Amino acid sequence: MNRCFIFGASEITSYPIMPDSDDYIISADGGYETLKKLNISPDLILGDFDSLGYVPTGENVVLHPVEKDCTDMELAFIEGHKKGFREFYLYGGVGGERLDHTIANIQLISRFALNDASAFLLGEGKVITALHNRDIIFDKNAKGTISVFCIGEDAKKVSIENLKYPLKDATLSSFTPLGVSNGFTGKESKISVKDGTLILIFDEENLNKLKLPHRN
Repeated sequence: MNRCFIFGASEITSYPIMPDSDDYIISADGGYETLKKLNISPDLILGDFDSLGYVPTGENVVLHPVEKDCTDMELAFIEGHKKGFREFYLYGGVGGERLDHTIANIQLISRFALNDASAFLLGEGKVITALHNRDIIFDKNAKGTISVFCIGEDAKKVSIENLKYPLKDATLSSFTPLGVSNGFTGKESKISVKDGTLILIFDEENLNKLKLPHRN
């Protein structure tokens, strides 16, 4: 299965990973301008286009009302998931003036992690991903810091191997930031959760140093 790339409205300053010709590309509202600047043609253009300021034309344009229950990014994610994609890269969904949308997107990747999707939010030099009943491995060349947070119900049997601060079968709570600011050590490292959902935040340079999660 190929990958799905979603481009949102927030400013993008770097592109640690870019779509290949056989990946599926969705423009969510203002992300259309970003793709135009990159000379990339999206497969699907959707949104209410309040951020963009005009409605694009074409058979692949889907217009939604401004007043709705889903964000444009959520609508894009739903479309990609319905088409069978399980590996997502989301640009333009972190930072900027809309902190509320960043939190909404973290909720989104957490929700879709429950449905066997691996999703990566990219922005401001960071990557945010969600891990549900899975493990993730970084190779020995990963550098810098990584933070691990619980989201939702308590995350149980959480293990962190070969990072600066290890854990073994621990329980993490949404109300205690125990996993903030851990560090890579020059060894292959592994983070796993047997029962629950984790949010991981790490430097974008480490995106190509990880192995996609495997279900526990």
